[in-house]
Amino acid sequence: MIGRLTGLLLEKNPPQILLDVQGVGYEVDVPMSTFYNLPALNERAVLHTVMVVREDAQLLYGFGSVEERAAFRQLVKISGVGPKMALSVLSGLSLADLASAVVNKDIGRMTKIPGVGKKTAERLLLELQGKFTALPASVARGALSSHADDIVNALLALGYNEKEADWAAKQLPAEAGVSDGIRQALKYLSKS
Repeated sequence: MIGRLTGLLLEKNPPQILLDVQGVGYEVDVPMSTFYNLPALNERAVLHTVMVVREDAQLLYGFGSVEERAAFRQLVKISGVGPKMALSVLSGLSLADLASAVVNKDIGRMTKIPGVGKKTAERLLLELQGKFTALPASVARGALSSHADDIVNALLALGYNEKEADWAAKQLPAEAGVSDGIRQALKYLSKS
């Protein structure tokens, strides 16, 4: 199986890219989180891959990190979740957000992903419990901070978008409580 590709990035057509590896062009589907972190065209790119062989196709899925590939593998093991749904989940949530949603059993966050309904979200949350222990400390730390989720939810309720709320919550010290964290986050947002 093909586990890693290194080559020149020839085309970017979300969610698919074309990677030239010593004269062979590989079509690789990538989640949007990986897509946004790709280098410019005709520059060297490294992708950790998963090859899926079906009766009618051989497909390559690429990821910017080993952790993202591991999450993809966990997702496709779940009944009813295929590679396209797994890519959609990884495109809709960062690893830290996915781990946070799983730890906090946040169905609302999961159902915001296109193609994921309430029943699928419940199954994902149930099947993924305990699967994020191998994530790097920085991702796991972000995932386990319930105060950060409360702060983000409060900022969303105040009208900030998810990107602003996540950014502000990440600026806070780990020991910040909810009310102090909200006050500090509002200060950060007013300065930006």
